[in-house]
Amino acid sequence: MIGGPLAAARGIFFAVALLAPACAAAQIGREVPLAPLHGFVGRMRVAPEHGPAGAPVRVVAEALPPDTEFQLVWTTVQGNWKVARAEYHGREYHPVAYEIATVRTDAAGKLAAVFTVPEDFGFVHDVVLQQDERLYIHAGFAVDMSVKLSPETGPVGTPIRVEVKGVGWRPLENSWLLLYDNNFTGWISAVTTAGSASFTIPATGRPGVHVIEILHGEFTFPYRNMQQSPEADRPHFALRFTMTPGTPALPPTPSAQAQQSVRGLPSPGRLAAVPPFGAIGQPVTVRGTGFTPGKPYALEWTTTVGSRVSGRGWSEASRPIADAIADSSGGLRFNFAVPDDLGGAHALLVEDGAEKQPGSFWIKPTALPLDVERGPPGTRFTVHLKGVGWTETANLYTVVFDNSYIGYACAFNSQGDVQIPLEATGDPGWHFIDLYPGIYRGDEQRPRNFLIPQLTYAADHPGEDLPRFRFAFEVTEE
Repeated sequence: MIGGPLAAARGIFFAVALLAPACAAAQIGREVPLAPLHGFVGRMRVAPEHGPAGAPVRVVAEALPPDTEFQLVWTTVQGNWKVARAEYHGREYHPVAYEIATVRTDAAGKLAAVFTVPEDFGFVHDVVLQQDERLYIHAGFAVDMSVKLSPETGPVGTPIRVEVKGVGWRPLENSWLLLYDNNFTGWISAVTTAGSASFTIPATGRPGVHVIEILHGEFTFPYRNMQQSPEADRPHFALRFTMTPGTPALPPTPSAQAQQSVRGLPSPGRLAAVPPFGAIGQPVTVRGTGFTPGKPYALEWTTTVGSRVSGRGWSEASRPIADAIADSSGGLRFNFAVPDDLGGAHALLVEDGAEKQPGSFWIKPTALPLDVERGPPGTRFTVHLKGVGWTETANLYTVVFDNSYIGYACAFNSQGDVQIPLEATGDPGWHFIDLYPGIYRGDEQRPRNFLIPQLTYAADHPGEDLPRFRFAFEVTEE
């Protein structure tokens, strides 16, 4: 808040504005252009010089023009993934600035204000005093990272929510990784979520204390001697979860984990599919209007074929999937079951004279139940997915066993069908297998973390809106 008892006690007056805690930098206030600098004027300091989101910060400035109104501005960036033509090209950040409040100097050219640290990217930001046409002075403030677990105790399988705030965007600040009992689990992204991340991992192992670490790693895996690095003050978090005896918290059935909504569906076109997305085998109705009454029509289903691995590339192919005769008003109705095909968008086409009328349908990934759900160590079982996609951001799922990354599986050569053979390991009891959407490849070299499990897939995946799948296997005595 700007103003209040502090201002009244010092006899300083300025415009009053409120700043509520925000969940993203864009919620601080209105976006404003950053004014050009024509030489610094005045002196300004912030106290403290660093702190977590939600902390109060005092701004004091002097040697400014008297009785003058200024904008108090917070500078940051807006992050975006670079995805084009089904290919992954990394991430990018654009500078933006937001007005915290308007403030006014007193007759001596002084002012004081208090604002709340926004929930934003971590590390250094500028706090700026400016007018629309000129930047006068600025001071640096660093947003501290923070990590929280909830709950901190529970039986095996408990979904442990990990909340991370203040992930950075610059090199050496933007690639944070998670270890569970010294097992590498995956990476934490916050590109489009303004430095904040929230996700769950299952409690695995024996009853007792388990250590969850979050630390930086620029090149895929954690950097272990951070104290000897070029940025030695980067934080290292080690939090504890206590597993208690009790009824295991098992994941929902695979059918219950299926997506109920999909973000970013393509526009339907002249042919409308109901539902607009679905699982393989699901019945679909496609309707269209404006066709020639009594004329037969064929609905074409378009898919992608080829191979990335062979180097021969890929292309689109189509085939008829349903037939219908236009009714007396020129309406068409096609009925079909979703074919066993790649996930993602598929074009629907109907030839109408010299034109092809378009539509679309989206296949969502789904999981089948494990073929074997219990057995002694060494028992073989299969994780089976359908409708996995073909783009660089959709055709790979990474496999995590008891919070340890064990490999990946691709879907393009098998036209969306993924079968992963596994063997049961570990002590008698429940063990958990997580499948996270990943990124098949890209031309990004730094940070080199996109090939591994993306724990923050739900809010920050660079391409399609994709689900995670969680399974449980019970290991029995020999």
